Amino acid sequence: MKNTFKTIHSLHQSAAGSIVELRGWVAGRRDSKGLCFVVFRDGSGYCQCVFSKEQLGEELFEQTKSFSLESSLIVRGNLHFDKRQEGGKEIQVQSFEIISVSEEYPISKKAHGTDFLLSQRHLWLRSKRQWAIMQIRNATIFAIHKFFQEREFVQMDAPILSSNAAENSTELFATEYFDRSAFLSQSGQLYGEAMAMAQGKIYTFGPTFRAEKSKTRRHLTEFWMMEPEMAFYDLDMNMDLIEEMLRYIVNDVMGRCPEAFQVLGRNLEALQSVNQIFPRIPYDLAVQILRSEVDVNGITAKSYLEGEIKKEVARQKEVMLEIEERELAANDMNSKKGVRNFNRNKADSLKNDLKQIEENLRNYPKWLDSASNFSHGEDFGGSDETVLTMLYGCPIMVYRWPKAIKAFYMKVDPDYPDYAKGVDVLAPEGYGEIVGGGERETDIDYLLEQIERHDLPQNAYQWYLDLRRYGNVPHSGFGLGLERLLCWICKLEHIREAIPFPRTSQRLEP
Repeated sequence: MKNTFKTIHSLHQSAAGSIVELRGWVAGRRDSKGLCFVVFRDGSGYCQCVFSKEQLGEELFEQTKSFSLESSLIVRGNLHFDKRQEGGKEIQVQSFEIISVSEEYPISKKAHGTDFLLSQRHLWLRSKRQWAIMQIRNATIFAIHKFFQEREFVQMDAPILSSNAAENSTELFATEYFDRSAFLSQSGQLYGEAMAMAQGKIYTFGPTFRAEKSKTRRHLTEFWMMEPEMAFYDLDMNMDLIEEMLRYIVNDVMGRCPEAFQVLGRNLEALQSVNQIFPRIPYDLAVQILRSEVDVNGITAKSYLEGEIKKEVARQKEVMLEIEERELAANDMNSKKGVRNFNRNKADSLKNDLKQIEENLRNYPKWLDSASNFSHGEDFGGSDETVLTMLYGCPIMVYRWPKAIKAFYMKVDPDYPDYAKGVDVLAPEGYGEIVGGGERETDIDYLLEQIERHDLPQNAYQWYLDLRRYGNVPHSGFGLGLERLLCWICKLEHIREAIPFPRTSQRLEP
């Protein structure tokens, strides 16, 4: 017998009316007289399967009553294409086999709190939204590898265990390593520099650990970092590569994951801002912009935020009025049930919009105050990064940073001795820094001074200093936080959704 097994994603390769076999799980169901409609998922996508008493017979159709949420099935039937149905496809089932009946599935359609869902992360991953995020995560990882492999970069696996920190930091996870102390890696960069001196252009891609007790929406204790290092690259070449890479990744992922983006309801126009030329702004100018001492296209940070506050106040009144009208319509017993439900759902959606408006009205005055009073020489906070990107509406590059706030290995700019040749890429829509990097210092004497100034153990860095003793060349690199990038691509409210099993200072399970 010919093998008819297909994945939902591959069904478009089959002819309408052909017999196909799907293997997967029940993601939803509804019943009508003599019919059972199942939303079926198999990991590659979703489609509707129609079980008919007339087609199956009464005895077999009776078994559909056991199709509880997340029960596993094998279904066989005729393939039909219908844009109105889930995934644009429908299977008219001719036969089926029950593999397993799922009883009292903990995550049902009813609302659950985030803490509960995180405790059930192993099951929450099956939900449609989480499926979409993981599909995009996979496509992003694939695009990263493709981008660098096409440009003759060599992938390198940096060690996870190390005897020293990559930079001055107390945010390290210490562990016993036989009779020595070791640390979980906070970056593969230093090892990447060594490999770049052997291979020319390399990139690392692996887990990274930061022992910071942060409770913000942008931090994890375990996350994935991609870090290229390139021999003979200066800061400008580095920035060119970053811009090219981000444009490639985002466009590739948008092309590969239309269904996933549709599930998330993501506005793709916002992502298409990567196709603009990224503004490159020196730190000093960025500070002036924040303080409203310099405008961007005739608009200052102060005037922009004040304008946004006025808009949100007006919007707040409009939304509150519409909520009132929708709730009255939802409670009008003289109207049809469908109309009442529509208005009730619309009112609930508007209430979510209202919460966002209220949050904006709390945040915007704080952001304005922080920006107006920003102190030169400090690093940007999340609100400062947001304000800057609001004025441009696309990713921006802030370069030439005060050396005092950058890592010991960052190259000093000879034309600006108090500044380092570093760059941060800030994503729009409030997502802030997604890339940080720069040109590496080649002066061994300066590195020795910095190691001493930062109170780092010189013996632990002798191997790193050898890179400057033997065949020293200009070189650059950067780090891309995968989860932070995904937060922007998917427009996630919290970084914990961007990784299958998030690890924070408050969570180590499941």
